[in-house]
Amino acid sequence: MSKLAVITGTSRGLGHHIATLFLKKKIRVIGLSRHENKNLSRLAIEYQTSYQHMTCDLSNHHETMAVMKQIAAQLKKNQKVYLINNAAMIEPIHQAAKIDPYQLAKHVQVNLTTPMMITNYLLHVLNQKRGTMINTIITSGAAERAVHGWSAYCSTKAAMNRYIETVALEQKNLKTNHMIIGLSPGIMDTEMQTEIRKSTREAFDEVDTFIQYKDNKLLRQPEEIAQILMYILFEEQLSNGKIYDARNYL
Repeated sequence: MSKLAVITGTSRGLGHHIATLFLKKKIRVIGLSRHENKNLSRLAIEYQTSYQHMTCDLSNHHETMAVMKQIAAQLKKNQKVYLINNAAMIEPIHQAAKIDPYQLAKHVQVNLTTPMMITNYLLHVLNQKRGTMINTIITSGAAERAVHGWSAYCSTKAAMNRYIETVALEQKNLKTNHMIIGLSPGIMDTEMQTEIRKSTREAFDEVDTFIQYKDNKLLRQPEEIAQILMYILFEEQLSNGKIYDARNYL
């Protein structure tokens, strides 16, 4: 069975490192992001495999679906597809009453609607081609608690967790081989953390705590979380619908 990885948000951070590890396993990767990561193309040559960048604004559902249809046209019969829904945004960070509605709509599209659209569409296509999907959605501990200033982020991540559980239940009832899991990576040293630390105390009352995480070197490196995900995907017996916590593998 041939293998393919489709990964969102490969331009930097966790997505970049996940893509790197798939390439190292000689698994072909298609990366979706607004900006191309040329380093992944170089790594693909080094590891004697293939990396294909597809420029995509994941906040635009028309553009996203157009790209997904291009990917679907490349899928083979009986193929195993590792879908990694990694791309996400933290903005807007503010009290609910002060959030711009257009920023909110973009946030919900990127963090919730787009991963659902991509997953639903690939499930449909792979059912037709008798393929198998192994889908990981990067979630967050913010799905489990309320955080002042993060009403959008907490809400979309909580909804994403329930989506994971629901789709997994459907696959069990339908007796398919498709798997869908979540990975909560914890606090990572990424651009998202940089944005969080720029927040005002009025908008985000835990900002000082997050500054201390950085100052005290408590942030996890994204390459470490990528390695944990690969261990879960390739070394463990996957539990459909489970939200895995990276802290349990450190």
